[in-house]
Amino acid sequence: MLVGAHAVAVFEGSRARLEAIAYRLLGSANDAEDVVQDTFLRWQSADRELIETPEAWLTKVLTNICLNQLTSTRARRETYVGQWLPEPVFAGDRMLGPSDTVEQRESVSIAMLTLMERLSAKERVAYVLREAFGYSHSEIAEVLELTEANCQQVYRRAKQHLATDRRRVQVDATAARKIVEEFVAAALSGRTDSLVRMLTDDAIHVGDGGGVVFSLPEPITGAVPGGEVSCAGCSSPARPSGR
Repeated sequence: MLVGAHAVAVFEGSRARLEAIAYRLLGSANDAEDVVQDTFLRWQSADRELIETPEAWLTKVLTNICLNQLTSTRARRETYVGQWLPEPVFAGDRMLGPSDTVEQRESVSIAMLTLMERLSAKERVAYVLREAFGYSHSEIAEVLELTEANCQQVYRRAKQHLATDRRRVQVDATAARKIVEEFVAAALSGRTDSLVRMLTDDAIHVGDGGGVVFSLPEPITGAVPGGEVSCAGCSSPARPSGR
């Protein structure tokens, strides 16, 4: 079915929101763009006269595509070499979506996107739609094809899992500025002793080469006087990531 100017305008009016949802669900800007394009193709071929609420229809179609992708992606990452990290986007990119509340801003942080990898696909959908976009439980239940009570349970489990793994850390602005200054000084001089002494014992450095460049096979953790760090698996050469 051909898409007229009105149908295109309706879709384009939802594109930014769809991209923002897909990015939070998939953690990859490229994958988000792909599923939004797939959603447009389905919108193009649908009998749009039978669609009462285009926004709800588009959200459900996009979410179903993301659910399928999350299932296959999880299987691929089980054999992923090294640490997988979400793909960051520039500040101001519309994929970041709404950022009016603390929950909306946090939902798109690299730390939160990484934590959400531990959720099941449906838990991730319920959490994202509820926390970042303010969908009601009844709306999410319709998207996931669950009862509202089941949807509430899925959402509650997601919040519990994230709360268990997440540690709230208050960042001291003066200390943070000092670390930045030491980092710049170390980069210019090549001397890292002072910077390493400032790092905490639970500091973690994670690398993800994306299957293109060599990367760390395991996270490097800790800071020891003299600049030594512990790295499980670092006795062997770094291998390329398997993305």
